[in-house]
Amino acid sequence: MSRVALVTGGSRGIGAAISVALKAAGYKVAASYAGNDDAANAFKAETGIPVYKWDVASYEACVEGIGRVEADLGPVDILVNNAGITKDAMFHKMTPDQWGAVINTNLTGLFNMTHPLWTGMRDRNFGRVINISSINGQKGQMGQANYSAAKAGDLGFTKALAQEGAAKGITVNAICPGYIGTEMVRAIPEKVLNERIIPQIPVGRLGEPEEIARVVVFLASDDAGFITGSTISANGGQFFV
Repeated sequence: MSRVALVTGGSRGIGAAISVALKAAGYKVAASYAGNDDAANAFKAETGIPVYKWDVASYEACVEGIGRVEADLGPVDILVNNAGITKDAMFHKMTPDQWGAVINTNLTGLFNMTHPLWTGMRDRNFGRVINISSINGQKGQMGQANYSAAKAGDLGFTKALAQEGAAKGITVNAICPGYIGTEMVRAIPEKVLNERIIPQIPVGRLGEPEEIARVVVFLASDDAGFITGSTISANGGQFFV
């Protein structure tokens, strides 16, 4: 029987590419999303991947949503924590709401999604948790104290949980994308992309969502069973740890 993979934020951008790649690799895939019904329904119609709506910032919503996924597809063995938001502001202008919203989605959301699935993974002696962090969680970014803090926290979460899961056949890893050619990034004015962003990337281009997705497919596989607690940087050489 095919293993079940759940991708949060899985109907758009990097998440959509991950969902499609996992389905192509033979997994039964569910994609969660938070708000854009039109985009989610279009994604479902195009790919045949079922979509489920809930807010990862709410533990209760995650428990209920995971319950729906497992009732439809079976126990979740692969969790990709991809959902994330930005609310950028220079720190002296950042509001508590801007801070809290980003922390609650991008960091606490990992707890809210992983915790309800953890016992089942332990009982089955198999699990894959793959956390999509960011280059800005590694190096920081001006105007993103909230986002950088959350994404750095994702890496600490990954390392700690990997130690707890290892004896139970559960691996926990993180991927830190750099600038990826999603709809959001490609909406940046071409002059800004060409003069300020791409020159910082040694390979001389944006990454593609499918390049992140291929890393996820590998980490989800049985072949990656000896890799846990790792952070994989996919940024075109822009930043080295």
